[in-house]
Amino acid sequence: MKTVEENTLRQLPLDFKIQPGMGRGDFMVSVCNSEAFEMVDAWPDWVACGLVIYGPSGCGKSHLAHLFAEKVSDRGLPVTIKTASALNMRNIKKIAEENQVLIVEDVEPENNNEALFHLFNLFNEEGRYMLWTAKEAPARMRFPLKDLQSRLNMLPSVAIKEPDDMMLQMLIVKLFDDRQIIISEEILNYMLNNVRRSFSYIRDLVAEIDKISLACQSGVNYQIVKKAIEVLALKENSQPDLFDER
Repeated sequence: MKTVEENTLRQLPLDFKIQPGMGRGDFMVSVCNSEAFEMVDAWPDWVACGLVIYGPSGCGKSHLAHLFAEKVSDRGLPVTIKTASALNMRNIKKIAEENQVLIVEDVEPENNNEALFHLFNLFNEEGRYMLWTAKEAPARMRFPLKDLQSRLNMLPSVAIKEPDDMMLQMLIVKLFDDRQIIISEEILNYMLNNVRRSFSYIRDLVAEIDKISLACQSGVNYQIVKKAIEVLALKENSQPDLFDER
């Protein structure tokens, strides 16, 4: 005869895909990103044909890129968003022929430098607009193709910094709201005083809190938040040391 424990199904959270809002009203503006938002919003009154937005993972670069694309489309101009790693010499000509505005995301020195260089020239020579996103400013990256380095260095660049206190509070509330979770003011204050100021960390933490609360069939409380913080710390400490020779 089976025990109660054997007959009880463990409650495990389902891995639902969270779809965050990407509209203009969903973009949170604070000191850390106001300059980038204002520069994107100023288009087409730019001082140059292009702009580079750089900042840490999860800071909202892609959100701004989508807002820019939406604004361009509203003016009837064909625009495309491409990840830099997907660009090569076989597809850049078609991209240039079909679009008046170009958005290239996640630019890194490891990308196809020749393709990026030629795509830049195709748009720059005709005065068409470009928006580029990256984790670092072009001047701090080292592209193997020096001509590409110099082209990207020509463009105005603007940083999105790690969240200030105001942004941190708005970000926590929004990420929980995206998951249809309401947290108390006490939990919010606890998180504000005990978490790392990092966009990517906060996103991972909220996801972990949601996962634990679902598994426990409980609302978000201090114990769940503390447990989630511990889980992330353990995950970070368990990352392999690339320089460990054992």
